[in-house]
Amino acid sequence: MCCVLQLAGGVILGVALWLRHEPKTSNLLDVKFDGAHPPSTFYISVHILIAVGAVMMVVGFLGCYGAIQESQCLLGTFFTCLVILFACEVAAGIWGFMHKDTVSKEMINYYDSVYDKAMTQSITDKDKKTTAASVLKVFHETLSCCGKGLGTSIFTSITDTMGMTEICPSSGVSVDCHKRIDELFTGKIYLIGIAALVVAVIMIFEMIFSMVLCCGIRNSPVY
Repeated sequence: MCCVLQLAGGVILGVALWLRHEPKTSNLLDVKFDGAHPPSTFYISVHILIAVGAVMMVVGFLGCYGAIQESQCLLGTFFTCLVILFACEVAAGIWGFMHKDTVSKEMINYYDSVYDKAMTQSITDKDKKTTAASVLKVFHETLSCCGKGLGTSIFTSITDTMGMTEICPSSGVSVDCHKRIDELFTGKIYLIGIAALVVAVIMIFEMIFSMVLCCGIRNSPVY
């Protein structure tokens, strides 16, 4: 069972690292406009998952060693670590449930502010065309979208055609970015939630296993 915990920790760590460095989210969350990056709420949950996965691997090794040595002290420490990890997991799950819509909303608000500035600057001042517009272009190319809604998508396509702006992706799609942003981050938040649930279930079985083994060692005859 301890090896299962180590394996699960490795899987969780791998999933978390993939979420942290996945091209689409990295492109959007690593941009910088007016000296500020997009909201980092999504990365908070990912970093928690990375920490949990790494600690699970270490704790799993501790449990395996304690079981091999039949050490009540090590198994007790293993159980305590699992309880602490489980409590952190539950707390993170509650936090994630309460903020499940926050990530998308924050990114949509950030996108809207960049879009408004990019359109204003590109139309009124050609010299500022590469500031907000370049950040907005990253969103559009990454998500294959353009505009805050159908109306703004059509309007931006027209201004691109007239040469006033150069913002919409080269694919020429008219899907609004609000929908794309919501789909991208909502799907990843659900993935984090599933990973957290799997980890919590494994921890429960591991706690039961460690207590049964610890009690068995304590009650076994000593020769």
